[in-house]
Amino acid sequence: MFTLNLMHTAEVYQKDRRELGRVMEPMLFLLRQKSHRLYSHSIQVAHYAASIAAQMGLPAAEIETIQSAALLHDIGLLTLPTVALHKMPFLTRREQALYKKHPDLGSNMLETIPACQHIIPYIRHHHERWDGTGFPKHLRGVNIPLGARIIAVADYYEQITNPSAENWAKTKQEALNELFSASGLLFDPSIVRVFIDILS
Repeated sequence: MFTLNLMHTAEVYQKDRRELGRVMEPMLFLLRQKSHRLYSHSIQVAHYAASIAAQMGLPAAEIETIQSAALLHDIGLLTLPTVALHKMPFLTRREQALYKKHPDLGSNMLETIPACQHIIPYIRHHHERWDGTGFPKHLRGVNIPLGARIIAVADYYEQITNPSAENWAKTKQEALNELFSASGLLFDPSIVRVFIDILS
């Protein structure tokens, strides 16, 4: 009976993976159509997030879940005017208000898709901050899902080293210094340490 249950669980997992892949392909196409920069950002964040998760020794299935969530973490930005995407982080108050809605909007896009249920919390909470100053729910510390904490670090680093506004770009060392300074304030210090080790 135990063996049969394991086989059934494995079959369900493989089915979910296939369904998620079918969902992600058109979503990533839409991101690329909206902004090649946004698409490239998502790919790079997914790479960083998966590397962090692997270095932390998380199970393979969880690494894959985090990577999938990272690929779609900014899907809600499809609702933001393209002109605003190209001038980030220099947004007007109205654009900033719209921007802060994108984690919820992206999560809402996926809510009716069964294969996406396990990645939604990571997408919804990737802008939460360790000290509770993030959005949309102002979660704090370990109340933020681990996958979202990992994506937050990867997202921040990629965003400041490869921003839309090129004159705002940080060097690798400047970005690592910023991450180190924000460790324990904005970001989970254990994740920051792992990421700095990877990049060093």
